[in-house]
Amino acid sequence: MASEPPVELTPAAAGLVRRLRTDHGPLMFHQSGGCCDGSAPMCYPAGEFRTGASDVLLADLTVDGVAEPVPFWMSASQYERWSHTRLIVDVVEGRGSGFSLEAPEGVRFLIRSRLLRPATPYSSPAPDSGVPLPRASR
Repeated sequence: MASEPPVELTPAAAGLVRRLRTDHGPLMFHQSGGCCDGSAPMCYPAGEFRTGASDVLLADLTVDGVAEPVPFWMSASQYERWSHTRLIVDVVEGRGSGFSLEAPEGVRFLIRSRLLRPATPYSSPAPDSGVPLPRASR
């Protein structure tokens, strides 16, 4: 039985991704885990945010109406804290970061979460747990 991806989009977020894709081309998400807007997922044109060894690719999101997958990256330190949750990308009214593509739209992406399994804080899935580990940045 295949496990579900660790990230999903709400219908509202998928609709916004479709609009942003039309206006900006291929997209990517990154969530740094910093304070303020850094704790929200940021949407960029694909490749505009440079990922590195301290980032993990959690999912390649499939969005109806978008030709290519939308990668969702997270800082490794943030992933350590959130590895026991399913991340749900949603969109709400209000301005977020000026760096994220949706900011001029008067809306912002945010993360809702659902507990997947009991976890010890700051622990990664055990190698033999059957929980797929995200791959590190290339």
